[in-house]
Amino acid sequence: PELCLRLEGGPGAAARSPLAERNGFLRVLLRGCHTQLCMSSLTGLGPFLEDEILPEVIPMEIEVVDAKITMQDDSPRVYPTSPGPVPITLAVDHVVVRRKDDGVFYLTEEKPVSVPEGQKAPAEPVLAGPAAGAHGLQLKQVPELQRELQTMKLALAEANMDKAHLLQEIRKYNPLFQL
Repeated sequence: PELCLRLEGGPGAAARSPLAERNGFLRVLLRGCHTQLCMSSLTGLGPFLEDEILPEVIPMEIEVVDAKITMQDDSPRVYPTSPGPVPITLAVDHVVVRRKDDGVFYLTEEKPVSVPEGQKAPAEPVLAGPAAGAHGLQLKQVPELQRELQTMKLALAEANMDKAHLLQEIRKYNPLFQL
C-alpha cells in the first residue's frame, strides 16, 4: 500500500510518549507515492488550519519513502500569451517528520540502508552449463531479497527503538529494573 495510517491510544501508546497515552499517537507511512497536486488545492487548506481555539497536541510520526509530488500552478494567467508556470516536482527519498509532546515538528532525513560492495549481486548472471538456468533465476531474485532485507532492517530498528523507549518508561517507575 502507498499509505498506511495507525492511530494508537490509551496505555499502549504511552510507550511512544507520555502525552500519547491521553491524546493518542498517529503514525503515517507514505511509500512509493507519485502524484500531482494543484496549487489551488494546497492554498484552499488554509481556512481549515485556522481556528480560534488552540488544538490539543497529538504526538505523531510521518514517514515518507520514495515519493514524488508534482505541484502545478492552476491559477489564472496574468498575461494570456504567457506559456504558464512550470510544474515543480518534489522528490523525497526518505524523510521522517516527528511531532513530540512539545508540539514542535522535527524533520529528519533518513539515509537509505546501503549494501556493502562485497555483498552486491552482479547485474547479469555469468554462468555456463546446464545448471545456469536455475542459478540464474536465483541471481535475478537478489535485488528483491535485498529490498526485503532493507525493509526488515528498518522494522528491526523501529522495534529496537520501541524496546529502548519501553525500558526507559519502566525505569522511571523502577530505577533498579534490569532486563
